[in-house]
Amino acid sequence: MDILRRWTARAVQFLSLLAVVFRGGEGNEHGSRTQRPPRPEGRSPRRVMLYSPGMVGFGHIRRNASIAQALRSATLPPAIVMIAEARQAGSLPMPEGVDCVTLPSLRKEADGSRRPRFLELSEPEVVALRSSLIESTIMAFDPDVFIVDHLPLGAASELEQTLREIRRDGQTRCVLGLRDVLQDPETVRESWRTQHMEEIVRDFYDAVWIYGDPRLYDAVHEYSINGDVGHKIRYTGYLDARMRLAFAGRQASAVLASIPSGRLILCLVGGGHDGLALAETFLRTDLPSDATGVLVTGPYMARAQMERLRDAARSMPRLRVLEFIDEPAPLIERADRVIAMGGYNTMCEVLSFRKRALIVPRVNPKPEQWIRAERFRERGLVDVLHPDELCPEALSDWLARRMAPPPPFSRFVHLDGLTRIPDLLENLYEETGRRVASMGWGTAAMGWVAAMGWMAALGSVAAQ
Repeated sequence: MDILRRWTARAVQFLSLLAVVFRGGEGNEHGSRTQRPPRPEGRSPRRVMLYSPGMVGFGHIRRNASIAQALRSATLPPAIVMIAEARQAGSLPMPEGVDCVTLPSLRKEADGSRRPRFLELSEPEVVALRSSLIESTIMAFDPDVFIVDHLPLGAASELEQTLREIRRDGQTRCVLGLRDVLQDPETVRESWRTQHMEEIVRDFYDAVWIYGDPRLYDAVHEYSINGDVGHKIRYTGYLDARMRLAFAGRQASAVLASIPSGRLILCLVGGGHDGLALAETFLRTDLPSDATGVLVTGPYMARAQMERLRDAARSMPRLRVLEFIDEPAPLIERADRVIAMGGYNTMCEVLSFRKRALIVPRVNPKPEQWIRAERFRERGLVDVLHPDELCPEALSDWLARRMAPPPPFSRFVHLDGLTRIPDLLENLYEETGRRVASMGWGTAAMGWVAAMGWMAALGSVAAQ
């Protein structure tokens, strides 16, 4: 009986060990985890997931939507799921083969704090809800590649647990996508040091794509990114907004049809949450006699501010005020001049359509737009007006000048990001296949070693 009891105990120990080996780990800190099932060999189509943190403006999701459009135009288009805040995801045109899982919205305040934008819940409750939705989507969709925009751990670190699970499973390759300029170098270096961002990127991400050109802004040099992360970085080039024309919907066509013939002066203030000063100044600007002005306020401008602008424009027949347009590319293509803030997407748009643009960038609380605008200005691609100098006379004087078209962008900057990204993705697919194959052999080997140990243990017990 002693031999039988010892044999049974050893068998139970072995079976427990074998379960851990084939499960891929002991579980998370909460004591449980759900393992994604093995993928069927040669499953098709490939799968890509893109995450947009939201919180401020439409920059993140519009950038990801452009990437999704490019990937769906590739020779082997993947199935794509976008994770984004609900009201943003439902506002942009998407190509066939792309769908969205939506998150409740957060709002980022001027002091850096967050709070729910719509739900009457606490911030931790909304973040927990978002995290749960993201983790379950990853589990069910099982992407080959997961592309995260801007924040390595997501809004309020909501991706951290999901990224840990992805690393344990080893089936999904993770990409961090970054705009050309994050902030000023001192701020980025300090925040990455205190928040251990280089370690996070090193441990959780297989590649870092910077949607820019080092000839204009070399983030590796400016931010002193070290070798552990630096070797993962690929500059894609800027994203050509002309590719978005194919996905423009009826709204842009209706707006263009309502604008009289003649010159068009377009004013863009990003998401609108801090665009009131530029918007009000534009309405007081003397437009050329043959021009119509169109102001797009953005969906996040305060309702009272927006109504004040609409009221002011009612007495100005050559001015139109729009709250939001799902795809502004056709308007920018039609425009003769553009006056705008200096967000990443806006700069890509004026670059893509070779428009004469006056950029009035945000300088506080963060100088990202100012840094970008100055780099563009130094190469003659845009004109720049510091917001402290913003007044109707400055805008009127700029509009009154006779100007040649800006120089060809190809002399200064690559604009082929949406062409290069499908090739970069193809490299990750191949790495995913190699990793899964090696995991299969590794798991089998571990199981074989464990089995041999068990057999030896049983032999030892039987000999007693």
